[in-house]
Amino acid sequence: YEVELAMIIGKNCKNISEDEASKVIFGYMIFNDVSARDIQMKDKQFTRGKSFDTFAPCGPWITTTDEIKNAQNLKLTTKVNGKVRQNSSTNNMFIKIPEIISKISKVMTLEKGDIISTGTPAGVMLNKPNAEFLKDGDKVEMEIEGLGILKNTIKFVKSN
Repeated sequence: YEVELAMIIGKNCKNISEDEASKVIFGYMIFNDVSARDIQMKDKQFTRGKSFDTFAPCGPWITTTDEIKNAQNLKLTTKVNGKVRQNSSTNNMFIKIPEIISKISKVMTLEKGDIISTGTPAGVMLNKPNAEFLKDGDKVEMEIEGLGILKNTIKFVKSN
């Protein structure tokens, strides 16, 4: 689980330059990048560990670009059962918003309504000593300044 900024694309586009990137964003929302680390470590299939039902919740609504002064400088926080697990800023993202849009649009057409998750800044649980992974019943709250609070309760489901 990692709090990430999600961008919603506002128009179809291809081969967008970094300078043009902000013009194709309709809005932003919170994205919970849920990962089944046990599957990722066992299978060495990174994307499979992110592809289960109920993974990747996002919301709680879309905030349009005119409501956000600088999406590259928003405080973000993750809490589990009220305890802060991640506290950072979109300014600490590994790849900046214009570069993300530009690179993706070079290999595929972006369409109106596409959601692009930006990746997480530093502070994720996986890289911490004594990492505490999610358990059944945990309550996760993710907040990004100006975008609201996304709340999820973890429910483990047995698979065949």
